Amino acid sequence: MGDKGGAPVPSPQQARAQASAITSGRAAPETEASPTYRLRTLFDRPRLSPGQRRIAQYLIEHLTEAAFLSITDLADRVGVSQPSVTRFASAVGFSGYPALREQLQAIALGGRGTGAAEEMRGNELQAAVDAEIENLENLRRDFADADRVIDIGRKLAASAPLTVLGLRISVSLAEYFAYAARRVHPDVRLVTRGGTVAYDALLQSREAGGTWVLAFSMPRHAHETLGAVRVARDAGLKVALITDLALGPIADEADATFATGTGSRLVFDSYAAPGVMCAALLQAMTDADPERTQARLEEYEHVADQHQFFLRD
Repeated sequence: MGDKGGAPVPSPQQARAQASAITSGRAAPETEASPTYRLRTLFDRPRLSPGQRRIAQYLIEHLTEAAFLSITDLADRVGVSQPSVTRFASAVGFSGYPALREQLQAIALGGRGTGAAEEMRGNELQAAVDAEIENLENLRRDFADADRVIDIGRKLAASAPLTVLGLRISVSLAEYFAYAARRVHPDVRLVTRGGTVAYDALLQSREAGGTWVLAFSMPRHAHETLGAVRVARDAGLKVALITDLALGPIADEADATFATGTGSRLVFDSYAAPGVMCAALLQAMTDADPERTQARLEEYEHVADQHQFFLRD
């Protein structure tokens, strides 16, 4: 589809590819990122409430007008309270709404601005790494209270069979988790195909005595994943979910959600924090039954040596 002048309008994925194009040298060009891309980067924060996400979405969709609204007008447009707007400004790194509005105006008028959205030094690849470091720092803060990870790890370890679900872009994370979990768990079932194939696998898992499913849902979130999670719940399975920062229908269906940021500075997402989240749950599973873990690992090492699975370093 083109604009009035006949020029093609890029899709969101194309626009993201253009905004994240790798250039040589230390500094990125002033025109590298669109206002929409810069706002999504600015609002990429963990644990935003549903109301705060509505504010962010409104600002993204109505930047030109919203950048000059008073706090009262913005709250009315979004349908939230004025204190909610103030808390949102703080959540995305500003001292208050006036500082956030100043930044929004700078973006709307084409300036780089200051504060939380100050231009990152270095090239696009370094900026992507910096964003992942921030995701890991947020995850580290979440791990200050490890009780929930330990609790879900025990429940996953006790579920026999244990089903691991990951569709579309989430397949790689699900495969990694299932591969490792099989070293310490006697019956891990991996589901990477959606639709009725996933439904059959989930129903069979429940009939075989399974109690939990570990599901992965990375953006863009698939209708198939939501359908599979609902089938699992209807069958009587509990669902633990590893997903990105978004709050939405899939997270609403899960019994336990681990929200971890994904790297979104490049055309395709990167998954440093979800990978660490996987490793943490795997550790909790191994700790839940140390005798079984030790026995299974020793048996695996014996088989691996016997059949020479690995090169000798």
